[in-house]
Amino acid sequence: MKSLTAPDKFFAALRASGLLGPTLDQGEVDGTNALLTACGSANWGPKWTAYALATAYHETAATMEPIMERGGRGYFTAKYDVQGDNPARARRYGNTTPGDGPRYCGRGYVQLTWKLNYARFEGLLGVPLLDDPNLAMQPDIAAKIMIIGMRDGVFTGKRLGDYITTTNADWVGARRVINGVDKAAKIAEYAQKFHAMLLAGGWR
Repeated sequence: MKSLTAPDKFFAALRASGLLGPTLDQGEVDGTNALLTACGSANWGPKWTAYALATAYHETAATMEPIMERGGRGYFTAKYDVQGDNPARARRYGNTTPGDGPRYCGRGYVQLTWKLNYARFEGLLGVPLLDDPNLAMQPDIAAKIMIIGMRDGVFTGKRLGDYITTTNADWVGARRVINGVDKAAKIAEYAQKFHAMLLAGGWR
């Protein structure tokens, strides 16, 4: 298991980075630690861990805490439900019962969406996400969802290892693991900053 050997240096660098800070609230600390724990348990090196932190930073609007997709019941019904605007799409992704749209809206460090994906990660994690979708809002579970999804190509079919290896880092291309090229350059910039912080904190 990998971890920070000098966490004080990592968090000092984080506070000085301009990404969070100059002070950190407890939610930011707890969320960051949940991500570091998940990456360390998966034995991720500093490059992969940096990209995970950068992704979470972007996807959570710089809070480092799991978030729920913005929108109310009507919005989620229209977008995701079998009674919404695209019932064929809803059925394709497992939302076959009225009410599945709001129930299985986006949650987490990355937006886990659709009943099919909640079922997939329930099987992978052994956590009852179908019965209690809000479990995807717990930092430790949300972090595991992101780690597995990025590592194994669950989200888009692209794996983090396709872009970042021990000898190369395509920080921009790695965005395809999550969401095409949306904000790819900006997230690449965050990742390089987090990489420097992890090295300062002795990630190993």
